[in-house]
Amino acid sequence: MDLRGKTLFITGASRGIGLAIAKRAAADGANVVVAAKTAEPNPKLPGTIYSAAEEIRAAGGQALPLQVDIRDEEAVLAAVQQAVLTFGGIDILVNNASAISLTDTEHTPMKRYDLMNGINARGTYLCTQACLPELKKSAAAGRNAHVLNMSPPLSMKTHWFAPHTAYTMAKYGMSMCTLGHAGEFRKYGIAVNSLWPRTAIATAALQMIPGVDLKACRTPEILADAAYLVFTSDAKDERNTGNFHIDDALLAEHGQVDLDRYAVTPGNRKFIPDFFVD
Repeated sequence: MDLRGKTLFITGASRGIGLAIAKRAAADGANVVVAAKTAEPNPKLPGTIYSAAEEIRAAGGQALPLQVDIRDEEAVLAAVQQAVLTFGGIDILVNNASAISLTDTEHTPMKRYDLMNGINARGTYLCTQACLPELKKSAAAGRNAHVLNMSPPLSMKTHWFAPHTAYTMAKYGMSMCTLGHAGEFRKYGIAVNSLWPRTAIATAALQMIPGVDLKACRTPEILADAAYLVFTSDAKDERNTGNFHIDDALLAEHGQVDLDRYAVTPGNRKFIPDFFVD
C-alpha cells in the first residue's frame, strides 16, 4: 500500500513537520493540500504555502496551496471545497497546525489562551468535521481514509499541566478529538490516530523558544516516516485506530531501530525530551 494518487489535506504544511509529512507523501505521487496561514515570506519563520507547494512538486507530488486560518469556519469549508474541485476528494487529513506558549496562568493573556485553543483544539475539531463527508466517501470507495492528529498521549499528571496549563489544555484537546473520533468514525472505516515525537524536533518555530539547543533535537523527517506508516496501515483494522503513537516506538514496531539519520547532530544520543511523554 502506498499513497500514489491519494489526496492529503495538511494544516500548517508551509514549513516544519507538516511540510516534511507532505514531501514524504509526495514521494509516492500524492496530492497535497497545503492549508496554512503564511502567504508572504516572514524573516523569522521561513516558508510560505507557495514555497511549500514548490517543494512538494519537486518531491514528486501535486500541490494546492491555500491560505487558510483554521479558526475561520468559512475559510476551512471553502478550502475543503477547493480541494475536492481540484483533486476529486480527500483521503487523509493531517491536523498539524498548532500554537504554543509555554507560560503559566499569570503570564498567559486570554488572547494567547484563545489563540492556542482556537487553533489546536477547535481547529482540529473544525477541520475534521469539514473533511468528514469526503473521508466517508474515501473509506466507502476503499481508499483507506485516515485522520492523523499531531498531538500527545493523554496523561492526566500534574507535572504536564502546572507549568503551562493553557498549552496543555489546547494540545490535549487535539488528543481528545483522537479518542472520541476514533470511536465515532470506526463504523465508517476511517482510522483516527495521534502521533507525537519522543524528542524535541528541530523546526523554525522551536528555534524561536529561548534556550532550545537545536543540535540536541531530531529532524522532522522522523515524524514524516512515522506518519507514512500510519497512512499505509489498513484503516479498517481495529488495531489501527485510536492509537497515540510515539514516533520512534512506531518505527521500531516496523523494524526501523537505527534512527541516527534523524539526529540533527550525527551520533548524538542525548536528545531533548519532548513534553507529555511519560
